[in-house]
Amino acid sequence: MIALLTALHVLSIVLWIGGVAFVTIIVFPMIMRMENSLEKVLFFQGVEHRFAKIAKASVTIAGITGIWLLYITGEWKILFTWTGIGPTLMLIVWTLYVLILLFESRLFKAIFSGEAQHDTSKIFFRLTVFHWFILGMSLLAVAVGVWAAHGGLS
Repeated sequence: MIALLTALHVLSIVLWIGGVAFVTIIVFPMIMRMENSLEKVLFFQGVEHRFAKIAKASVTIAGITGIWLLYITGEWKILFTWTGIGPTLMLIVWTLYVLILLFESRLFKAIFSGEAQHDTSKIFFRLTVFHWFILGMSLLAVAVGVWAAHGGLS
């Protein structure tokens, strides 16, 4: 059971973080090179609408399998300790993503409303910076999790 849950957990994270990396490294630079503001917004909404479903499913599966694995292995006890730095960081990043996905529509309304909607370059610059931050946190969580799981704290 642990092997199956771990495989599902890792696959969901590969899809989720890989998608965030693709959007950050490929999609946003493409958007920033576009001239037309409407074209930028429509392109972004098309990509975001498609990826949001994948991200939500992946984050949900990662959360369910992660919590289940913590329960089965008893490792929930090491959360928020130095020994549990890997799972703790993963949990924090996962929680951040859940909050973003839960309040996504409100965030987009706030970002694309009022005076801000007239300066799409500024909006997409801010979104790019935010995505680089979130991608960095995600990759850090993966790296620390793998390092800790393979004896990095020993």
